[in-house]
Amino acid sequence: MPNPNELTAAQAARAIAQRRLTATELAEACLDRIESLDERLQAWVYVDRETVLADAAGADAAISRGRPLGPLHGVPIGMKDIYYTAGIPTRAGSEVYKDFVPDYDAVSLTLLKRAGAIMLGKAVTTEFACLDPSPTFNPWNPAHTPGGSSSGSAVAVASRMCPAAMGSQTVGSVLRPAAYNGVVGFKPTFGRVSRRGVVPVSWNLDTVGWLVRTVEDAALLLQVMAGPDAADPVSSREPVGDYLSAIADPPLPRIGLLRRYFYERADTETRRHLDGVAEQLAQAGAEIEELPMPDSIETAFNDQLLIMAVEAASFHEPMYRNQAEDYQPKLRAMLADGLATDGIVYARALERRRTFIDDMQKLSQQCDVLLTPATPAPSQADRTNTGDPAFQGPWTSCGLPAIALPSGLAESGLPLSIQLIASPFAESRLLSAAAWCEQALGVELTPPV
Repeated sequence: MPNPNELTAAQAARAIAQRRLTATELAEACLDRIESLDERLQAWVYVDRETVLADAAGADAAISRGRPLGPLHGVPIGMKDIYYTAGIPTRAGSEVYKDFVPDYDAVSLTLLKRAGAIMLGKAVTTEFACLDPSPTFNPWNPAHTPGGSSSGSAVAVASRMCPAAMGSQTVGSVLRPAAYNGVVGFKPTFGRVSRRGVVPVSWNLDTVGWLVRTVEDAALLLQVMAGPDAADPVSSREPVGDYLSAIADPPLPRIGLLRRYFYERADTETRRHLDGVAEQLAQAGAEIEELPMPDSIETAFNDQLLIMAVEAASFHEPMYRNQAEDYQPKLRAMLADGLATDGIVYARALERRRTFIDDMQKLSQQCDVLLTPATPAPSQADRTNTGDPAFQGPWTSCGLPAIALPSGLAESGLPLSIQLIASPFAESRLLSAAAWCEQALGVELTPPV
């Protein structure tokens, strides 16, 4: 068996259930990895070793008593520091929230715990999951951005500090850091997983997501967290699929390749890489067809940023009026822009977005999944920002489920990644196609840390 901290979430859960590994051994391995690496990578803001080991001991005791086990029994999972954690600070990477301690857990954390998972700690986020870069370093090259806003979650998973970590996406905050760090990022359909207990950015855009190392783990976490929440008004009552069965024996997928918009903005290496991936998938048996992007894509990203700014300003307005100087520069400027935006301008952006949603839902129904590059280029040697979100943002704007898969290494030695996207609530089809592509590509990336 590999070192316990190198196991995926599903592998670790199976090993614990079969008594080939204890939850305590796994927790100790992850904690030791954090202690050896985090001073250099700065992925965590809160880890309580004593509590984690006590929780692991409780998980082991449950096994010895023969209690029924959840699908994540004894598996440590990181939480982005915008998720409410009862009795534990949720600072959202900000001086504004430095004293905020929730009195309840986020719904997603509650569901993970019910499945047997152990909260390992709170992972670094950019301030309020927005624009200003976090202190976290990319484990592939510390001079390059790790992405954001789920920077700590992505780095923790990539560097084997934990098998899975929760993130969130308002524009590209799960899929981009996944791509930059060589891991799997998963964003379900808008409303598929409750957002209750997650510090908000944008009412119309915020989506819970997670960072893992395999498609199986993406499916496992979705199986645990998917479903309605009566206290979350945007939570969907669409039936929950059998996501693990969907990946068991995936059929050959029909893939719609999207070049318009993406190839215009991607660098030469990224375009060449995606063409190579499409050819490799076709040779393995997939049906590949280029599909036309609708004209509404041309305004979708700018409209998304405007909607985000206005809705973030709505949430932050009372704090911003009193503590503007406590916000970091990029977020402070975005909130000022949001507060200054005319209601008619905002309404027209929402109207155009509605057209984009309709166009993309129709396009997504023409195949099993859509295929694009995950980012316009590999992570850049610029830590003053979190990278370009223009390739991930469209899927958050139109609410479609999307997954980022590692697909190779750039000439710079940094990860390259693809995105697969499906129609609303077609997570079973998305995960099936992703599992097939994962197997066909055979790419597993480990950073040199």
